[in-house]
Amino acid sequence: MEISSSPFQEDFSFFNFIQDFEPSSIPLSNTKKRHRNDGIFDFNDESNESSEQEFVSNFLVFDDQQEDKPAQKAKESIPTETVHSMQPNSFLDFEFKQIDQEMNEGGFFSDYFQKNDIFKDFEFDQSSPAKRARVETNDDAAASDDSTTIVGGGAQRRLWVKNRSNAWWEQVNSPDFPEEEFKRTFRMSKATFDMICEELESVVTKKDTMLRLAIPVRKRVAVCIWRLATGEALREVSKRFGLGISTCHKLVFEVCSAIKSVLMPKFLQWPDENKMKETKEKFEFKSGIPNVGGSIYTTHVPIIAPKNNLSAYFNKRHTERNQKTSYSITVQGVVDSKGVFTDICIGWPGSMTDDQVLEKSALFQRANRGGMKDVWVAGNSGFPLMDWILVPYTHRNLTWSQHAFNGKIDEVQKVARDAFMRLKARWSCLQRRTEIKLQDLPVVLGACCVLHNICEMRNEQLNPELKFDLFDDEMIAENGVRSVNAMHARDQIAHKLLHHNFAGTNVL
Repeated sequence: MEISSSPFQEDFSFFNFIQDFEPSSIPLSNTKKRHRNDGIFDFNDESNESSEQEFVSNFLVFDDQQEDKPAQKAKESIPTETVHSMQPNSFLDFEFKQIDQEMNEGGFFSDYFQKNDIFKDFEFDQSSPAKRARVETNDDAAASDDSTTIVGGGAQRRLWVKNRSNAWWEQVNSPDFPEEEFKRTFRMSKATFDMICEELESVVTKKDTMLRLAIPVRKRVAVCIWRLATGEALREVSKRFGLGISTCHKLVFEVCSAIKSVLMPKFLQWPDENKMKETKEKFEFKSGIPNVGGSIYTTHVPIIAPKNNLSAYFNKRHTERNQKTSYSITVQGVVDSKGVFTDICIGWPGSMTDDQVLEKSALFQRANRGGMKDVWVAGNSGFPLMDWILVPYTHRNLTWSQHAFNGKIDEVQKVARDAFMRLKARWSCLQRRTEIKLQDLPVVLGACCVLHNICEMRNEQLNPELKFDLFDDEMIAENGVRSVNAMHARDQIAHKLLHHNFAGTNVL
């Protein structure tokens, strides 16, 4: 929220004015100067009530005491026709005009009395026609714009706030908004969106303050999801939802952090024994390869050239293919038979190969602890052959059984590739370079993976118009075989696929 600067000048001290002020020292004429007094007069002190009354009376006795010289001199300085046309109150207004002009050209003197309810029974004129017009304009603007009125503690205060239209969001948030349009806008149905809002309500909700009303939970979540779905710049998000650019940036990161802390433990986790058994059965039914518990794939997300470690994020393969300098970070993910992520590793520089990213991941550490026993994870040629990683043959002059195996392992790999395709298709922010800070980007990408899982679990169909060709440069691992036992196990699987009619006639 933007607030206008203080109207007081820097060289004007409010406290200095109060300390030097004494009612009896202020003359009724502008021809005399007030004398300095060391006393302190506090308008909030009840003991000064009598002084206030005395001060007021000094301005009211002009009509009863005609022999008062200061008043006579003030009247003599006014043209005769003006004096005859003045009412008692108007003459008092004239005196205040003179005092205002002498003490502060901005009219602070009369404004101060009005704020402190002194002379509340009198009507004060403004110091100039320009000020009257300015005050009337501000009052009209405050009355026409509810966003400038802040209610808190029974008092109303006006703050300057830029007027932004949120008509688009009000239309989308309406119950009458078509379901298909809503799904095209947020990549999910209204029911799924409502479920996400309910899950995040306890974390995302903010309280109203004296300065403004808190942004509702639905609007906060909508800002984040629309930004991830469209990949539009923050200024476009600001126009859509009627919020400031900095506010939109803050909301996106806050909601993504809430998704990571609240929804990720529920919707993105390594399968337990029962789910792993079900996954193995579905992969075996699909490919004929036993004990496959997941399919692994690594993709790259483009980023703006970072300030530090520039060479580490340089994507050489992508640069050579597109003839354009490219920087990226990696996203490694393992999916089940439905294309739901069960493990992700995000944020390693784009210059690293797939096998290098794998060695840095928590999945690799789980395997070293013995957590991947009797489980195969199917990968492409960018991953090494290990006791728990199953990859295709990469040497030349393949046999029939090896051809058959490569065809079936490719079918399992396609599940992961299609999952990443839908991930990038749903959340277009992954297709283009973003202005999100590099240290904050893993949180945003993790939120995209969680939202992808929610849509997949709730059978949210992807709009065919959003599909695109996913292409990542595969680099064959330098050390393609790291386990002799895995090599023999792969040969047995390939032999079984060919001689037990699992490979199919298309291989031959």
